[in-house]
Amino acid sequence: MIANILVGLVALIHLYIVYLEMVAWDTPRGHKAFNLKPDFASASKVLAANQGLYNGFLAAGLIWGLYLGADGFQIKVFFLLCVATAGLYGAATASRKILYIQTVPAVVALVALLLGW
Repeated sequence: MIANILVGLVALIHLYIVYLEMVAWDTPRGHKAFNLKPDFASASKVLAANQGLYNGFLAAGLIWGLYLGADGFQIKVFFLLCVATAGLYGAATASRKILYIQTVPAVVALVALLLGW
């Protein structure tokens, strides 16, 4: 039960990231969330939307795993590992903040899932 709640929270985080990258990238909210200058945000809007789409796939995979219940265990593990890996890469290449927003929640959910919480 706790693990599924945490998996759901990771999915919600990624749905919010989808919103920020695909809809709000070139707005004051997107600028603040990603520390963007308006010119850069405008020039990179299409790239950000593409990145948002990938985050949407991560959220969809987690939601799919939740939908399947106990049968979705392996799917949840796979997508949590994907989220954690993407977060590590993002923290190493883009912003350390990604480690706390993406990787830590995914690892906590993964541990809870593996421990059967």
